[in-house]
Amino acid sequence: MAGFQAPALARLIDEFNKLPGIGTKTAQRLAYYVLSMPNDDAESLAKAITDAHRSIHKCRKCCNLTDDEFCPICKSKNRDKSIVCVVEDPKDVAAFEKTQEYSAMYHVLHGVISPLRGMGPNDISIKELIDHVREDNVQEVIMATNATAEGEATAVYISRLLKPLGVKVTRLAYGIPVGGDLEYADEVTLARALEGRCEL
Repeated sequence: MAGFQAPALARLIDEFNKLPGIGTKTAQRLAYYVLSMPNDDAESLAKAITDAHRSIHKCRKCCNLTDDEFCPICKSKNRDKSIVCVVEDPKDVAAFEKTQEYSAMYHVLHGVISPLRGMGPNDISIKELIDHVREDNVQEVIMATNATAEGEATAVYISRLLKPLGVKVTRLAYGIPVGGDLEYADEVTLARALEGRCEL
């Protein structure tokens, strides 16, 4: 950053600038806002970040984020364990939960197969998905990866691994626009995409 700023302020701006979707101007606004906060609030924010970073990890079953061995969805007795919705990121789980139309299980891949970005099948939670399907006697797997080239390729790859297990593999209907991220889809679109899913 420019030499007129205190080094600590410049570093804070640089750290905010590393966040996705945060440009230089927004990073500056955030940094100045944090500096204007009372000490207690700033320390509370810093503690929330460090506490979350230390305590949050992948659920042993579905790989969603949790601070326990299993996430609340996997621990719930009211969920249909015979259906698993496979998503790319934990924030996609939140998007589906907002629809209040889905009451089964999830599996979070934490990415997609993307050779250009150096992401292969072993870099995402595919092995854990196979274990999840076997352990819970899953009957249907809904592939809800994003409608991108990488998302489609990942869905096809996983469906080929699951078919020999006798599992029905379906894909979300295209209520989701091609190239769109689930996180930005509204509840009605997601609900329709779930209803109109088709077998792969």
